[in-house]
Amino acid sequence: MNKNINNFEELANTSNYSFVENLTNDPDEKFHGENKNPREVFSGHYVSVEPSAIKNPIYISHSKNFFEELGLNENLLKEENFIKMFSGNLSNVPSPMKTKGWATGYALSIYGNEYYAQCPFQTGNGYGDGRAISIFEAVLNDKRWEFQLKGAGRTPYCRGADGRAVLRSSVREFLAQEHMHALGIPTTRSLTLFTSKEEQVQRPWFNENSHSRDPEVMISEDVAITTRVASSFIRVGQLELFGRRARKHEHPNALKELEEIVLHLIDREYSETIDANLDLEKKVFLLAKQFQDRLTSLVANWIRVGYCQGNFNSDNCAVGGFTLDYGPFGFIDMFEPNYQPWTGGGIHFSFFNQPQAAQKNFKSFCSALKPLIISSLESIKKLEKIENDFSKIIQSKIEKIWASKLGIKKFDSELFDELINLMIETKVDYTIFFRELSNIPKDITALEKSFYTNSENEVIKSKWNKWLEKWNSLLNINSNEEKEELSKQMKLINPKYTLREWILVPAYKKAEQGDYNLVNELQEIMTNPYSEQTLEIENKYYTKKDSEFFGIAGVSHISCSS
Repeated sequence: MNKNINNFEELANTSNYSFVENLTNDPDEKFHGENKNPREVFSGHYVSVEPSAIKNPIYISHSKNFFEELGLNENLLKEENFIKMFSGNLSNVPSPMKTKGWATGYALSIYGNEYYAQCPFQTGNGYGDGRAISIFEAVLNDKRWEFQLKGAGRTPYCRGADGRAVLRSSVREFLAQEHMHALGIPTTRSLTLFTSKEEQVQRPWFNENSHSRDPEVMISEDVAITTRVASSFIRVGQLELFGRRARKHEHPNALKELEEIVLHLIDREYSETIDANLDLEKKVFLLAKQFQDRLTSLVANWIRVGYCQGNFNSDNCAVGGFTLDYGPFGFIDMFEPNYQPWTGGGIHFSFFNQPQAAQKNFKSFCSALKPLIISSLESIKKLEKIENDFSKIIQSKIEKIWASKLGIKKFDSELFDELINLMIETKVDYTIFFRELSNIPKDITALEKSFYTNSENEVIKSKWNKWLEKWNSLLNINSNEEKEELSKQMKLINPKYTLREWILVPAYKKAEQGDYNLVNELQEIMTNPYSEQTLEIENKYYTKKDSEFFGIAGVSHISCSS
């Protein structure tokens, strides 16, 4: 039963800081003042750091659904302590809350390859949370949550940057997290969004209506802080950092720190399915299998809803198996297997390559675990067997996803291949096509709403009608009741609304002018993505991307400046 948190004192009393109390802080942090300058962090699981508050914070929005889920009374939004805390000021929080947050280090692997060069010290010891600071951990309604400010200022991992997030990217992340949750896909969640008109930062961006792939100008943007919340923020990259240190014997406690972070991860994310009394090796195998199960399901579901992560490095891969880090993400408009919203992402992180990217991250994850079982060749082989099963498991899950999107009982590769080729040839809108298909049409007419090209071509018409005939025969529907039931099921798989970039741009542009109505309107619409909504909303958002937006920088593709 939900227990309501009616005031800030009651919220403070839910505090339970397992990460900082059960793990080790950086032993050198006491020699570095406020810990806000780039430096190497050689050991420890976190660095204590005080967030940098934004000046005179302005409330934009909060997640109504998540407040309700956590049992938070909306009156909290009027309390000064609440506003201060979630805009980066911890100086006066009541006990047992802590007046400092924590930032964590992690390693970087891109598509399974270890990188050290992005670290300013070329050692990998300066890579981590450059502007994300966890500030609170609590048990609410019998579930543990960690609250993290994005854009809360510099940490030792900032690599010379300013530690801020801008309003544009913060609006995107705030809306995207709750949309993803409403789509039924595991994700970090959004709590609040604050901005300030008294602090701006410079960011590279594009000229108006530019087709450039690279940012062309520096623009001044208002800062913002969004609070993202998760069961934990432990990433594959974090385990990798400790795995690398243990593998290379970088310090006397390296193996111990790896074991501690792995056991803490199990406690935070897998305690319901991994018995705490098992020996370490058995825990490692169970962790690998269960993370594999979650990660393969996650990526299959990304493809189901047309989501592309854009930058699926190991440090953007949560070991809890949920979507993490909405930077260069995008929801696909016109179907293109190689869709990639981020100009710096490359084809290896494109829409249909996400299963392979996930497999590479899983490989990095398994490598990080190996020092814990290195004494037994049999155990190493057992872990490698789990690792090698990844491609087969994800392929099976993706085939099931495609079957469910098409309303058929079993995946049919011939039907699927024909469909993909037709979708590419006709240039269909991914979301609209599958939603219209969910009405189970007999001919092409109903699907034309999703076509970007003219469908008058008789050859294409003939191909579509033949495909629809084959598809309908596989459905094997014998009555109107069966048709209605199947249509209903398909509409729970194929969303009506997805958060495309052309929908987001007006929301953050209006927010930059102090008008937050569109942000809140989109929160309402995008947290009901499978529902039929008003005709006005349908005409506005259940529609193809306007031709004038194709190729436009900041709409069709984005840089990672946030």
